[in-house]
Amino acid sequence: MSRGKFVRWGVPIAAVAVIGAAIGAGPVIAAVSGDPVLPERSARQLLADAAAAVRNDGLPPMSGTVLKTTSLGLPALPQGASAASPIALLSGSHEAKVWYGARDQFRLAVPGQMNETNIIVNGDQTWMWDSQSNTATRVKVAPGTERPHTPAPSTPAMTPQQAAEQLLAKVGEHSVVSVTSNTQVAGRSAYELVLAPKDAGSLVRDVRLALDGETYVPLRVQVHAKGAAEPAFEVGFTEVTFSAPAPENFTFTPPAGAKVEEKTLGFTKDKEKEHLSEGEIKTVGEGWTTVAVMPTPKAPATQEQGQEGFSLDTLLQSATPVSGAWGSGKLIKTKLVSALFTDDGRLLVGAVTPEELTKAAGAK
Repeated sequence: MSRGKFVRWGVPIAAVAVIGAAIGAGPVIAAVSGDPVLPERSARQLLADAAAAVRNDGLPPMSGTVLKTTSLGLPALPQGASAASPIALLSGSHEAKVWYGARDQFRLAVPGQMNETNIIVNGDQTWMWDSQSNTATRVKVAPGTERPHTPAPSTPAMTPQQAAEQLLAKVGEHSVVSVTSNTQVAGRSAYELVLAPKDAGSLVRDVRLALDGETYVPLRVQVHAKGAAEPAFEVGFTEVTFSAPAPENFTFTPPAGAKVEEKTLGFTKDKEKEHLSEGEIKTVGEGWTTVAVMPTPKAPATQEQGQEGFSLDTLLQSATPVSGAWGSGKLIKTKLVSALFTDDGRLLVGAVTPEELTKAAGAK
């Protein structure tokens, strides 16, 4: 993760300013009022309000507790995997604490069963703290870093802001956008935007985004799969306070006896070329039916990673053998996501039907 990605855990819908123009291309239904009572706003107005709220100084200072719940219908995963690991985040409920002071002041704490992982950004200092391994890692950016030109796999969203940033990128020509009745999130009155895909190839029925009625900050994101009553994915605040967190929340000193490491992140041009030669991540399709194509992940080398490797093996045991003009492989289909592991070493993933995946597998 780059330092920018650390900060983006707490930065809301950065794409909203661009979306404001794109949304005019799709139908927008006027707001429907309801309890709690809020001034009536259309979807276009709400997106403009959200953009204006963060345009100058970013998020208002805030802190709170976030709960993320994923119910994709996956087989049970091992209990030993870290609560912050990508595999573990694919199922069950996970809680996180968030503090946001300014663009360069942010903290995320993800508790596990017997440990806690923290990411602390304070000015030009970024620390990662893992209590399980008793390790503090100071993160630096390599001099002369070049921004990679290929998309990188994103971590599962752990805050409503991050989820909103990802999902609102789909607004526009690919979606029908409306405003439903107002709602309550973490004790605050909120508007609820509804985004529904136009393409039948998507597994998503709709995405519901709750915007705070006063600050227009995203408070909750719910993703519903077709044919399902309950959200397949939800991330939202259970508690939130819009006031400046105490400065000590952003200060960090490695505890006595902790192992202290330094990690440098970034790509120079030569390193970027080396990275890309190992396997470029590509996308096929657009909008809600976008499919990510990447090399199949290599087997983990460490014991800790091995727990995640065992989880991947567990998933593959439930996979269905498939074949076609594109080749052969194993298919995993959940309520919201499909994944195809091809025998020629590719992994295709998307919130799409299996037919869309196999179509992407045969694309040149």
